[in-house]
Amino acid sequence: MQGSSHDDVRRRNLSVILRLVHRDGAASRSRLTRLTGLNRSTIAALVGELADLGLVEEREPDATNRVGRPSPIVAVSGRVVALAVNPEIDAVTIGIVGLDGSVHRRIRYPTERSPSVTEAVNIAAAVIEGMRGELESAFRVVGIGVAVPGLVRAHDGLVRHAPHLGWVDAPLTEMLERATGYPVRAANDAGLGAMAERYFGAGRGMADVIYLNGGASGIGGGMIVGGNAVGGVAGYAGEFGHTRVSGSDRTDSAGIAGTLEAEVTRRELLDALGLVSADADELEQALLASDSPAVRAEVDRQQGHLAVALAGAVNILNPQLVVLGGFLAALHAVDPERLLARVSSMALGASFGSVRISAAELGSNLLMIGAAELAFERLLDNPNGFPAPEREYREWVSP
Repeated sequence: MQGSSHDDVRRRNLSVILRLVHRDGAASRSRLTRLTGLNRSTIAALVGELADLGLVEEREPDATNRVGRPSPIVAVSGRVVALAVNPEIDAVTIGIVGLDGSVHRRIRYPTERSPSVTEAVNIAAAVIEGMRGELESAFRVVGIGVAVPGLVRAHDGLVRHAPHLGWVDAPLTEMLERATGYPVRAANDAGLGAMAERYFGAGRGMADVIYLNGGASGIGGGMIVGGNAVGGVAGYAGEFGHTRVSGSDRTDSAGIAGTLEAEVTRRELLDALGLVSADADELEQALLASDSPAVRAEVDRQQGHLAVALAGAVNILNPQLVVLGGFLAALHAVDPERLLARVSSMALGASFGSVRISAAELGSNLLMIGAAELAFERLLDNPNGFPAPEREYREWVSP
């Protein structure tokens, strides 16, 4: 990211500085000077403005043996947060996520069946209302990001189709804004997972990353190509779950036979283990602890189909990294070498030679961080549009 010293692009320079300390962590003023190409006095002025807005804090650097006065350290404010929401077929999860990517709180509200959009909004709003005292006393809330297991229209957040939830053309963002009073943005969960892993997890510093997420409602994906998130013309790109991997007549949520989502399911892993439910971390522990031949056979079957989809993705997109999240990370953990060998047998040698397959590093916090990043984007794009601490939240002017 390169900055500019011209006054007419001050907003962009503020954005550059805030993005750097948000995604790369605390940095000295001298490092920010090197990274942006701006001079020291400009950096000092920009950091001062961000500090006045309550978005960053400066602290004294750690002692060093270097000659000269050490440069102050700039870090994002611990008070600035976003709210994250992830509706699923068996729960609605709500989190508080800091501007530094830390998850302060995550509340999973189980449901007996797939919630309707109204039920999901009511659950999220009730949980947020229950945290209102803490939010108003300890934090400054930027807004709400929602990770949706389905197709979300990019320009207005309309949920066009979330098949496992049974949502069609659901005005989720509009409803949640009315219920909470916070601005809301929504996007596909797997795409947000890709963004979270790219900035805060296994894909840090990488420009070409594929992320596949396995959740209760199926399999989705996200892509970072050349450093940019790929959404397609309407934001629906990355639906790896509907890639055909077998000749079977098993169908997925879209009614397509033989797809990755039809063949590779969390439900069948839970059934093999004799479990009713488990989150991704609990499922991984149960699979690793099991010595049941039936469990191993099911893992082997699902890994084989997953390898077909991964090899196709490697051949087409030539990524640096493939990240597996949700229950797909659990599948990977049982026998990563076998999965890698299977992908290798079906991938082009040149493409496979430059790729690494990894489990998501962010674990159960991944979609919370990804959804929060969606909410933070408005702030990152226009830091001086965010109200200073003494101003009313509703005064925030849209960038």
